[in-house]
Order: sequence, then C-alpha cells, then structure tokens
Amino acid sequence: MTSYSTQIGFGGGCHWCTEAVFSSLKGMLSVSQGFLKSHSPNHQYSEAVLVQYDENTISLAKLIEIHLRTHASSSQHSMRKKYRSAIYVDNNAMAERCINILDTLRPQFDNPLVTQVLSIVEFKRSSDSYMDYYATNPDRPFCITYIEPKLALLRRDFKDCLQIIDQK
Repeated sequence: MTSYSTQIGFGGGCHWCTEAVFSSLKGMLSVSQGFLKSHSPNHQYSEAVLVQYDENTISLAKLIEIHLRTHASSSQHSMRKKYRSAIYVDNNAMAERCINILDTLRPQFDNPLVTQVLSIVEFKRSSDSYMDYYATNPDRPFCITYIEPKLALLRRDFKDCLQIIDQK
C-alpha cells in the first residue's frame, strides 16, 4: 500500500496541548506547533499545530473527532482569537471533506460546534525552546493540569489510534 501524506492544521486551545495530542497518534509524519492565520476576519495568528499524516494509518475523520474532543469545540469563550477552534486546510477539496466530517459529527455533541474550516494563509512555527513541550516537561504543573487529562481521554476513548505513551 502506498503511503499518502496530507497536511492539515488544528487549533482550539494551547498549542502545547494540541501538539501533545497529535504527537501521540499513529500516522503522524510531523507535528509542528506554532501560530496559524487565515483570511479576514480570521487573519490574526492563533495557536495551532500543523501536521502531516499518513491517511493509510489514521483517517481524517478520526483526526477531526479527536480534535473536537480534546478542546472546547463547542465553547465561544472570550479567548477565541488566541485559541481559535479551527481546522486549517490548503485546498477546497480538503475543506469540503472537513465540512462533511464536521456535519457527520455534530449530532454527537450536546452543544453546537464553533469549529470552523479555514484556509491556511500563513504558519509561524514556535521557537525551538517550546517544541515537544509535553515530552520534555511532563511533570510541570501545566502539563499535569491541562495536557495529561487530554492524553487520558485518548488512552480511554482512542487507544487504537495511539502510539505507545506513558500511562500516568
């Protein structure tokens, strides 16, 4: 079977959290945390990750479901400019696929999803000192308080999608 690599961005919460979530999944070829922006009115940078993944290993639908379940995807909170709930794509065909998947998943949520599908205009990578934040700092209070619960959810509900990660 030929490997099929796809690029997509995910934003919703702190990019340290999002990086830890996607880095723990099978099929990730690269996970880069940083800041993504789209066209106006979403032209301000927002924390996110840009991932390349192998669609033969993990489906786009599974990635989107994991993304929706590991951040406040139905909350229109006051920090949405910094933590925009979005799926960032680089072509119309991918946008249409993502919208169809979101439409399929919406009924599984009690409240309306605020997650948008947006075009990638620019990605600004975080400095190297922040890369792999959870992997290099798992015992820091931020990681224990915010990242570990997301990884626990993955271990509970998406264990078939995970690479081997430490069980806390």
